[in-house]
Amino acid sequence: MPEYPDGMKALIDFLSQNVSYPAEAKQRGEQGRVIVSFVVDATGTVCETTVKQSVTPTLDEEALRVVRAMPRWKPGTVDGQPVRVRFSIPISFQLK
Repeated sequence: MPEYPDGMKALIDFLSQNVSYPAEAKQRGEQGRVIVSFVVDATGTVCETTVKQSVTPTLDEEALRVVRAMPRWKPGTVDGQPVRVRFSIPISFQLK
């Protein structure tokens, strides 16, 4: 399986520091969990980002923006060779 640089805690920190709740989504009271699917290719680059579970177009686009901004991952391997691996992460939007 691919690995985010410095592990899962670092991934959670990256998401919490970089997700920005869209103002129009706040005004409309939109909230929920967007699940984003993506491929970590053999070089560790995040590509082929898609929304697997949608909430609203505004929140979906913010989730995609953040995933596309992630740094390179350590790629997954099979028999010691780097390979493409599909990965999914949830991004939650909760109003306070």
